[in-house]
Parts: sequence; C-alpha cells; structure tokens
Amino acid sequence: MPEFDARDQARQVNVAGDNTGTIDASVHAPPPPRPVVTTALRRDVGVFIDREDELQRILDAVGAVSVHTVDGMAGVGKTALVTRAAHVLAPKFPDGRYFIDLHTHTPGHSPADPADVLGRLLIGLGIDPRNIPDSLDGRRDQWRDRLTGKRVLLVLDDARDHAQIEPLLPAGPDCLTLVTSRRRLIALDAAKPLALDVLDHALAVELFCVLAHRPAMTGADQRAVARIVELCGFLPLAIALLAGRLAHHPAWTIPALADGFAATSDRLTELDAGDRAVYAAFTMSYQHLPPVRQRLFRCLGLHPGIDIDIAATAALAGLRTTEARRELDALYVDHLIDETMPGRYRLHDLLREYARVLAAADPSDDNGRALDRLLDYYQHTAVNADRRLAHSTRPARSAAAAVAAGVVIRDFGAEVQALSWLRSERVNLLNCLDYAAAHQISRVADLTGALAGLLEYDGPWPQAQTLHRQAQVTARQLGDRIGDANALTDLGRTHALTERHAEAIDLYQQALDGYRDLGNRLGEANALTYCGALRQWVGDDAGTAELHQALGIYRDLGDRLGEANALVYLGALRQWIGGDAATAELRQALTLYRDVGYRFGEATTLMNLGFHCQRNGDYAEAVTLCGQALVIYRDLGNRFGEATTLTNLGVVHQRTGNFAEAIAASEQARAILHEIGNRLGEAHALGNLGIVHRRTGDYTAASALFQRAVAILRELGSGFWEAIAFNEIGQLLIDTGELRNALDVFTDALGFARGTGNSFEQARALEGLARCRTGLGEHSAAVTDLREAVEIYQRLGVPEAEPAAEYLSTLEHDAPSP
Repeated sequence: MPEFDARDQARQVNVAGDNTGTIDASVHAPPPPRPVVTTALRRDVGVFIDREDELQRILDAVGAVSVHTVDGMAGVGKTALVTRAAHVLAPKFPDGRYFIDLHTHTPGHSPADPADVLGRLLIGLGIDPRNIPDSLDGRRDQWRDRLTGKRVLLVLDDARDHAQIEPLLPAGPDCLTLVTSRRRLIALDAAKPLALDVLDHALAVELFCVLAHRPAMTGADQRAVARIVELCGFLPLAIALLAGRLAHHPAWTIPALADGFAATSDRLTELDAGDRAVYAAFTMSYQHLPPVRQRLFRCLGLHPGIDIDIAATAALAGLRTTEARRELDALYVDHLIDETMPGRYRLHDLLREYARVLAAADPSDDNGRALDRLLDYYQHTAVNADRRLAHSTRPARSAAAAVAAGVVIRDFGAEVQALSWLRSERVNLLNCLDYAAAHQISRVADLTGALAGLLEYDGPWPQAQTLHRQAQVTARQLGDRIGDANALTDLGRTHALTERHAEAIDLYQQALDGYRDLGNRLGEANALTYCGALRQWVGDDAGTAELHQALGIYRDLGDRLGEANALVYLGALRQWIGGDAATAELRQALTLYRDVGYRFGEATTLMNLGFHCQRNGDYAEAVTLCGQALVIYRDLGNRFGEATTLTNLGVVHQRTGNFAEAIAASEQARAILHEIGNRLGEAHALGNLGIVHRRTGDYTAASALFQRAVAILRELGSGFWEAIAFNEIGQLLIDTGELRNALDVFTDALGFARGTGNSFEQARALEGLARCRTGLGEHSAAVTDLREAVEIYQRLGVPEAEPAAEYLSTLEHDAPSP
C-alpha cells in the first residue's frame, strides 16, 4: 500500500459537502507555513563577574574554530560563561541562535537523545514534523543540509560525551557551536577546549557582595566575606547560594553567617536550594561513575592530606599502580579531581567533603583497612627516604606486614630523590601524623621518626621539638621502648640545633641508657656519637671518648655510614679544640661517604675540610673544597648547606682581600637564610658582611650590620655566635679609635667564648683586649692577655698564631723597666 502523507490529503475531494459536488477549499488548501524560530537563547545572566579573559578567548576564536568547549566541575560557572558569550556574539549569527540543554546532570532527567534534539531543532527551522526522518543519521544530514550557507550559533549545555554531541554539530564553516560539559571532551576533534577553574579570591568576594546586595561593608564584614568565599572553595555556585540566603535575610550579619558556616559540620547541607544544591550537583556527577571509580572517589575523601600521588592512591584504594593511574585520570577527565602537577591530584574542598559524606556510609572495617594501607605506605616510604638523609642508620621496625597487605613501598636510589619526595609530601605526612595522634597512636613515634631528617633539613626546629616530644611521650605511655629511645635521640638533636646544649646532652644520655637496656648496639652507637660530638662542642673532654666508643661499635657492626659520621664529628670538632688528626679523620669520612653514595655527608665533609683549610690559611684549597660542596648542596636542593658554604666562601674571600666576591657570597647566603627562616645563620652572614665593610673602611655600614647581627643573636640567646660578633664589633671600635668601648666589648666577647667553649674566639677576645690595653697604657695586663691568646692560637694551629706571637715579642721587648 502506497504511503499516505500530507500531499495525498491535499488532493482529496469533500463529497459530503454540498450537493453541487464543488471542492471545499478549506479542506484541500495546503497547510500554512510553520513559524521559523531564529532566537532561542537562554536569557543573559544578570550578574557576570569578570570572566573577561575566558570570555575574550571564546570571542577571539570565532572564525578560527567552529566548536569551542568549556569544561569544569559542577557549579564553576560554565553555563553563565557561554550564555554571556552567546549574547555578545548573537548579532554575528542572524540565521539562528539556539540554546539546547542536554540534561546530562539535571535531576529527574535522562541525558538528551541527540535524535530528539535534532527533531526539535528541525521543527524550529520550520520543517513540518511529518517531513523529518526517523533515523538519527537522516536527521543529522537534514540539519546540516538546512544550515548550508547560513550563520548559526548553537549552544549545547551540559554535554555527556562525544557521541551525544557529534550528530548535532553543524558542518558549515560559518556556524559556531559552544559546548559545556563536566567532562573533558578529549575525543571531540578540532574543538578548542577551555577548562574553567574556580574564581580567584578577589572575584569571589566581588560575586558574593553583588549577589548579597550589601554595598556598604565594614572591615569586619569584608573579613567575614573573605572567610565565606574561602570556605566555599571559591566555587561560584556555592558562593551564589550563600549570598542569596543573606540577601533574603536582611537581619542577618555577614560575620554571623561566616561564623555559622565555619562551625557547621556539614557545609553541603548549608548549600542547599532545591535543584541548585551543591550536594545534588555533585551527586549527578558521581552517579555516572562505574563502581570501582565510585569507591576510589570515596576513598579519596578518607585521605587526611591535601593531595595525593598515584602510588599513595594505589595503597589507599588497594589497586595496582596502573589501575590507580587509569582511574585517577578518569576522575580528572570528569572534573572530580584536579591535577596540580604531573602525577599529583587534589579534590576541591567541597568535593572532598562530599566524598567524606559518601565514605561515611561504607563499612567501617573497609575504611579502616584503606587508611591502614595509606598510613603504612607513607610511614615506610618515609623511613626509606629518611635513610638517605639521616646522619646514622636508625633502628626501625620491619615493613613486612605492610608488604604482606599488598602495599608497594617506594625506595630511593639517591638522596636528592628522597628529599624531593619528603618535601612534596611534607604536608600530607604531617596531616597523617595528626590523624595518627587522634586515631592510631601506636604509629606516632615511628611516623615522627621518619620525618626527623626532613625536619632537621628544613625546620622549623621549634616545631620539630614539639613533634619529637609528643612522639617520646606517646611511646613511653605505650611502653614502646625503642620508640622512646629513638624519639629521645631526635629530640636531643633538635635541642642541640637550638643551642640548648645541657638539655640535649641529658636527652642523649637517656636515649643511651634506653638502647643499652634493650641491647640495641646501633642505637647505642648513634647516641654516643651525638652526645660525644656535643660534649666536645661545649668543651667537655669526655666527648672524645664517647665518639671513639661509637666508632668502635660502628666498625663492629660493619655500619660504614655510622663510622663515617663518627669520624666527621671527630674531625670537625678537632678544628675547634686543636689537633693534627682533624684532616685525616675528615678524609677518611669523605671516602666512606663516597663509597656508600651519601652525598649530603660528602658535601658536609667537603665543607668542613674547606673550613679547616681556611682556618689553616690554605685559602686556595678552601675555595676548591667549598666549591665542590656548593655544587652538591645545590644538586640536593639543600638550601641551608648551600648558604653555610657560601658563608664560608665569603670568609675566605674576605681574608684574601677579594672584597667584591666576599660581599656577593655573604649576601647570597644572607638572602637564602632569611628566606628559609634560619635566623642564626642570617646573623652570621650579617656579621661577615660587617667584617668586609669594616675592612674596606665603611665603618658606618659595618656598625649597622654588626648591630643587626647582635640583635638576632641576643633574641636567640646564642652565646657561641655572640662571642664572634662582639669580637668583630671590638675590632671595629679599635679601628675607629674607641679603645675604652672596645675594651668593654672584648670583655663581653671573652665571657661568651669561655661560656660556650669556643677556644678560637677566646683567643681573639684576649688579643683584642691586649691591643686595647696597649693603647690605654696598661702594658703589663696587655702582655698577660696576649700570652694566653698566643698559647691558644698555637694549640689550635691556626694562622693567627704567627702575627700574634710577633706582636707579643714586640710588647715584651718594649716592656717598661721596673
């Protein structure tokens, strides 16, 4: 049977009309033409807060590309941006401007079928429904045919994927399609993508203020708005919902709203306005994920840290590394996580809260196992990294249980990789430590100990002391004797770094007793090394014996790293107390460090050797050795070591009269030390700069630099370095003829030097006193002081001994007759 259509109907005769048999024109006339819809855009946004850069990118692309995609997370403002762009561009597309909602994430709707969308578009072009093909391909071809030679703008909002979009795209070069999606439409060829991020702080504040209709704001109001937008994660949808609530409650104050929002345990509930709720928007994205990806997303909400890499994700979710990489990439494509740098991912704050809400409904045992795997990964990987930084091989627990649970623990081939990993994970590790302190206290001592090397490298040392004390107290409460002894050792090191020497020695002694009770010879040797080195530093001769005990134990254990550490402490400290063995011990340590591949130890030993050469007047060798150390420190990214070496180089250049190089090196050191917050080192660098300016005759600048150094040292309570600074100020006063003031300053310097066991600075102070007394006519006292100074210089074997001895000979020769 032939198909019946509208054309057959037009040819039929009305035989039921009148008796004359005439044709009824009202029945047989063709149907009137269907109206053509040329403008069907969504109304323009009322408030459009400066997405000018993104808008301009779209506008500039017109003519260059025919498809422009805008992707981003739920609520970020994609629809607002393309709506504004469409209205700006509308005059350029007179043949049609259409906005189509594809409903991929609309509650209560299924994603739009492209065939249905094409049907509506073709009807809008004036085509009779009866003439529209049934198949998707037929409708696509008809749509593209009708747009030939026309200028049409098409907005496709909330697209699902390439398959949904492709049939809707016009084929003509004069048409433009703007697409929004929560997914990155990677498969859409030739499209120009624009990934939309959250607002920056200033624009977020502006959006809130405009939507809240609160033009007059106090300082307290402005601070409260800043808190609100930060708590909203700068997400436009969240900001708009809170601002809208405030606009409808004129009695509310902004600070009260901020306080309430900050205090709530469920921010997502506060951001609820029916279909525009943030929770609902997130759910529409989440529900489309396959089960494995949903579980991974929920696991990410359990993570105590701020971001995560692929290896940690694999441990957390119990996935293979390849699976974790694939699933993270899929979540990134769906804008459910951000990639902050290659291989590192982060949840938006509100998405993290949403993931935690979802994870709370999972079985607690599953969540507990996931967190155990994650903490095992961080703890044991940090232990492996710390081994590359540590001054000794520290006693540690086995990772066998974690490995048996399927956790893949990273190892590091070199110190630079270990340090890089620790620095990149620092915040995560500290957050995991906070979590352990609240939920798994048995981990606290080991996890803190794994951070010891990083905390010593980068500080801040007061924070390190707090963490190690917390670890020690926790370990003792749990009866964890090895954890207690390890924490005491780490705590002792942080006290030594901050010049709390007596407390540090007591802590080392407690740790030593603990290790001996346990029969842990490695721990015993470490404690002896640290304690002996510190005793030597403060002038306690018992330190040498302890270091030799440690050396013997390390050699018995075959611990070459420990042996090298003990040797470097012995060698470095002999520089201060005198002794020809210093160079030999340091050279032995250097060989051992190179053998075991410990580059930090190598750099430190090179620096100590350079310092030793500088003290002995071998300045060319000092420059060479310090230069080698500087290269390694920079390779490792160890800024403190770099700055210390630059400081030593500055001293060498100053002593050889290369004042421009001395200023450059000392200023570089000061800038680095200031940047990393090492105030003691900064004071030292300021003092070195003062010496250079004194020697070049710029006494005003020298005095100002010395005073800045002393101010820092007094605040820190650092008597050792105050002795150095006061000796330099005394010399400056001699140069300017202020002998009586110089005498007082050298007297103070001598007190500081004796109090801290600094023999070299004692000699310098005594020599300064002798020169002042000579100028003041106190000849006998001058000879007494200078004899003691020469004796110390000669015992130390430093180049200052010879000129001081010549000066003493002159004084003794010129002594007045009795």
